[in-house]
Amino acid sequence: MKILKPQKIQFEKITKIDDLIFEIKENEKINNINLENYKKENIEFKEITIEKSIINNTDIINSNLEKNTFIDVEFKNCNFSNTSFESCTFIRCEFNNCKMTGDNFIESRLYNVTFIESNVNYANFAMASIENVLFENTILKNSNFQENKLKNIVFKNSDLTQAQFFKTSLNGIDFSDSIIEGIVVSIEDIKGVTINQFQAIELISLLGVKVNY
Repeated sequence: MKILKPQKIQFEKITKIDDLIFEIKENEKINNINLENYKKENIEFKEITIEKSIINNTDIINSNLEKNTFIDVEFKNCNFSNTSFESCTFIRCEFNNCKMTGDNFIESRLYNVTFIESNVNYANFAMASIENVLFENTILKNSNFQENKLKNIVFKNSDLTQAQFFKTSLNGIDFSDSIIEGIVVSIEDIKGVTINQFQAIELISLLGVKVNY
Protein backbone atom coordinates (compact mmCIF):
# COMPACT_ATOMS: atom_id res chain seq x y z
CA MET A 1 0.00 0.00 0.00
CA LYS A 2 1.29 3.42 -0.95
CA ILE A 3 0.46 6.28 1.39
CA LEU A 4 0.83 9.73 -0.08
CA LYS A 5 3.20 11.93 1.89
CA PRO A 6 2.73 15.67 2.46
CA GLN A 7 3.58 17.62 -0.67
CA LYS A 8 7.04 19.12 -0.62
CA ILE A 9 7.11 22.72 0.51
CA GLN A 10 9.16 25.27 -1.39
CA PHE A 11 11.25 26.79 1.38
CA GLU A 12 11.58 30.12 -0.41
CA LYS A 13 7.80 30.46 -0.01
CA ILE A 14 7.53 29.36 3.61
CA THR A 15 6.99 31.92 6.36
CA LYS A 16 8.13 31.41 9.93
CA ILE A 17 5.52 32.51 12.45
CA ASP A 18 5.72 32.95 16.21
CA ASP A 19 2.06 33.25 17.19
CA LEU A 20 -0.43 30.79 15.71
CA ILE A 21 -3.43 32.37 17.41
CA PHE A 22 -2.59 35.76 15.87
CA GLU A 23 -2.36 34.21 12.41
CA ILE A 24 -5.71 32.49 12.86
CA LYS A 25 -7.41 35.72 13.88
CA GLU A 26 -6.15 37.31 10.69
CA ASN A 27 -6.86 34.41 8.30
CA GLU A 28 -9.22 31.45 8.12
CA LYS A 29 -6.79 29.70 5.76
CA ILE A 30 -3.08 29.51 6.45
CA ASN A 31 -0.55 28.33 3.88
CA ASN A 32 3.19 27.70 3.86
CA ILE A 33 3.96 28.39 7.51
CA ASN A 34 6.73 27.10 9.73
CA LEU A 35 5.74 27.04 13.41
CA GLU A 36 8.48 26.09 15.88
CA ASN A 37 8.96 26.06 19.65
CA TYR A 38 5.37 27.14 20.24
CA LYS A 39 3.90 26.28 23.66
CA LYS A 40 0.23 26.81 24.50
CA GLU A 41 -2.38 25.23 26.75
CA ASN A 42 -6.19 25.41 26.84
CA ILE A 43 -6.55 27.18 23.50
CA GLU A 44 -9.41 26.84 21.03
CA PHE A 45 -9.87 27.46 17.33
CA LYS A 46 -12.32 26.01 14.82
CA GLU A 47 -13.01 25.91 11.07
CA ILE A 48 -9.46 26.89 10.15
CA THR A 49 -7.48 25.36 7.26
CA ILE A 50 -3.72 24.89 7.63
CA GLU A 51 -2.05 23.76 4.44
CA LYS A 52 1.47 22.96 3.20
CA SER A 53 3.10 23.72 6.55
CA ILE A 54 5.62 22.40 9.06
CA ILE A 55 4.80 22.35 12.77
CA ASN A 56 7.86 21.41 14.80
CA ASN A 57 8.63 21.10 18.51
CA THR A 58 5.23 22.52 19.36
CA ASP A 59 3.11 21.81 22.45
CA ILE A 60 -0.63 22.44 22.24
CA ILE A 61 -2.16 20.52 25.14
CA ASN A 62 -5.57 20.32 26.81
CA SER A 63 -7.00 22.25 23.89
CA ASN A 64 -9.98 22.24 21.53
CA LEU A 65 -9.06 22.15 17.84
CA GLU A 66 -12.33 20.76 16.50
CA LYS A 67 -13.62 21.08 12.92
CA ASN A 68 -10.30 22.17 11.42
CA THR A 69 -8.67 20.99 8.20
CA PHE A 70 -4.99 20.05 7.85
CA ILE A 71 -3.64 19.38 4.35
CA ASP A 72 0.00 18.54 3.57
CA VAL A 73 1.15 19.28 7.12
CA GLU A 74 4.22 17.76 8.79
CA PHE A 75 4.02 17.52 12.58
CA LYS A 76 7.43 16.83 14.14
CA ASN A 77 8.29 16.39 17.83
CA CYS A 78 4.95 17.83 18.94
CA ASN A 79 2.85 17.30 22.06
CA PHE A 80 -0.92 17.43 21.59
CA SER A 81 -1.88 15.52 24.74
CA ASN A 82 -5.54 15.67 25.80
CA THR A 83 -6.48 17.77 22.79
CA SER A 84 -9.66 17.35 20.76
CA PHE A 85 -9.46 17.01 16.99
CA GLU A 86 -13.12 16.02 16.74
CA SER A 87 -14.63 16.34 13.25
CA CYS A 88 -11.27 17.41 11.79
CA THR A 89 -9.92 16.48 8.37
CA PHE A 90 -6.32 15.35 7.85
CA ILE A 91 -5.16 14.85 4.27
CA ARG A 92 -1.56 13.85 3.44
CA CYS A 93 -0.29 14.58 6.95
CA GLU A 94 2.56 13.04 8.94
CA PHE A 95 2.99 12.85 12.71
CA ASN A 96 6.60 12.01 13.57
CA ASN A 97 7.70 11.50 17.18
CA CYS A 98 4.56 13.15 18.53
CA LYS A 99 2.74 12.70 21.84
CA MET A 100 -1.03 12.49 21.40
CA THR A 101 -2.13 10.77 24.60
CA GLY A 102 -5.87 11.00 25.23
CA ASP A 103 -6.60 12.82 21.98
CA ASN A 104 -10.10 12.87 20.51
CA PHE A 105 -10.50 12.06 16.80
CA ILE A 106 -14.24 11.33 16.95
CA GLU A 107 -15.94 11.67 13.55
CA SER A 108 -12.71 12.88 11.95
CA ARG A 109 -11.44 11.98 8.51
CA LEU A 110 -7.89 10.70 8.12
CA TYR A 111 -6.77 10.15 4.53
CA ASN A 112 -3.15 9.35 3.65
CA VAL A 113 -1.90 9.96 7.19
CA THR A 114 1.20 8.50 8.83
CA PHE A 115 1.98 8.14 12.54
CA ILE A 116 5.65 7.30 13.13
CA GLU A 117 7.22 6.60 16.54
CA SER A 118 4.39 8.42 18.26
CA ASN A 119 2.48 7.94 21.52
CA VAL A 120 -1.24 7.74 20.82
CA ASN A 121 -2.32 6.01 24.03
CA TYR A 122 -5.98 6.38 25.05
CA ALA A 123 -6.88 8.10 21.77
CA ASN A 124 -10.51 7.91 20.66
CA PHE A 125 -11.09 7.28 16.96
CA ALA A 126 -14.82 6.49 17.29
CA MET A 127 -16.84 6.94 14.09
CA ALA A 128 -13.78 8.26 12.24
CA SER A 129 -13.21 7.56 8.56
CA ILE A 130 -9.69 6.14 8.29
CA GLU A 131 -8.25 5.40 4.85
CA ASN A 132 -4.64 4.86 3.73
CA VAL A 133 -3.20 5.27 7.22
CA LEU A 134 0.03 3.87 8.63
CA PHE A 135 0.81 3.42 12.32
CA GLU A 136 4.52 2.59 12.50
CA ASN A 137 6.41 2.00 15.75
CA THR A 138 3.51 3.75 17.44
CA ILE A 139 1.95 3.11 20.84
CA LEU A 140 -1.84 2.83 20.79
CA LYS A 141 -2.50 1.29 24.20
CA ASN A 142 -6.12 1.53 25.34
CA SER A 143 -7.07 3.35 22.13
CA ASN A 144 -10.67 3.16 21.00
CA PHE A 145 -11.91 2.34 17.51
CA GLN A 146 -15.71 2.28 17.34
CA GLU A 147 -17.97 2.12 14.31
CA ASN A 148 -15.06 3.00 12.03
CA LYS A 149 -14.78 2.78 8.29
CA LEU A 150 -11.30 1.33 7.84
CA LYS A 151 -9.65 0.99 4.44
CA ASN A 152 -5.99 0.26 3.76
CA ILE A 153 -4.81 0.51 7.37
CA VAL A 154 -1.35 -0.74 8.34
CA PHE A 155 -0.12 -1.39 11.88
CA LYS A 156 3.65 -1.91 11.72
CA ASN A 157 5.53 -2.78 14.92
CA SER A 158 2.91 -0.98 16.97
CA ASP A 159 1.52 -1.59 20.46
CA LEU A 160 -2.25 -2.11 20.60
CA THR A 161 -2.36 -3.48 24.14
CA GLN A 162 -5.96 -3.37 25.41
CA ALA A 163 -7.13 -1.42 22.37
CA GLN A 164 -10.86 -1.69 21.74
CA PHE A 165 -12.52 -2.33 18.38
CA PHE A 166 -16.32 -2.15 18.49
CA LYS A 167 -18.51 -2.56 15.41
CA THR A 168 -15.37 -2.12 13.29
CA SER A 169 -14.43 -4.77 10.75
CA LEU A 170 -10.75 -5.74 10.80
CA ASN A 171 -10.97 -7.75 7.61
CA GLY A 172 -7.67 -7.46 5.70
CA ILE A 173 -5.70 -5.91 8.58
CA ASP A 174 -2.36 -7.45 9.56
CA PHE A 175 -1.52 -7.47 13.28
CA SER A 176 1.23 -10.09 13.01
CA ASP A 177 4.18 -7.83 13.90
CA SER A 178 2.36 -5.72 16.49
CA ILE A 179 1.40 -6.25 20.14
CA ILE A 180 -2.30 -7.04 20.71
CA GLU A 181 -2.36 -8.32 24.28
CA GLY A 182 -5.73 -7.76 25.92
CA ILE A 183 -7.29 -6.44 22.71
CA VAL A 184 -11.08 -6.17 22.86
CA VAL A 185 -12.88 -7.19 19.68
CA SER A 186 -15.90 -9.28 18.69
CA ILE A 187 -15.67 -12.55 16.80
CA GLU A 188 -17.62 -10.98 13.94
CA ASP A 189 -15.27 -8.02 13.57
CA ILE A 190 -12.06 -10.06 13.72
CA LYS A 191 -12.91 -12.19 10.71
CA GLY A 192 -10.27 -11.86 7.99
CA VAL A 193 -7.53 -10.44 10.24
CA THR A 194 -3.93 -11.68 9.93
CA ILE A 195 -2.15 -12.71 13.14
CA ASN A 196 0.87 -14.81 14.12
CA GLN A 197 0.78 -18.14 15.96
CA PHE A 198 1.40 -16.59 19.37
CA GLN A 199 -1.36 -14.04 18.90
CA ALA A 200 -3.73 -16.88 18.01
CA ILE A 201 -3.45 -18.12 21.60
CA GLU A 202 -4.33 -14.63 22.82
CA LEU A 203 -7.43 -14.41 20.64
CA ILE A 204 -8.71 -17.95 21.00
CA SER A 205 -10.36 -16.95 24.26
CA LEU A 206 -12.89 -15.02 22.14
CA LEU A 207 -14.29 -18.41 21.15
CA GLY A 208 -14.70 -19.43 24.77
CA VAL A 209 -11.87 -21.95 24.42
CA LYS A 210 -9.50 -22.57 27.31
CA VAL A 211 -5.90 -23.57 26.60
CA ASN A 212 -3.91 -25.71 29.06
CA TYR A 213 -0.17 -25.04 29.05
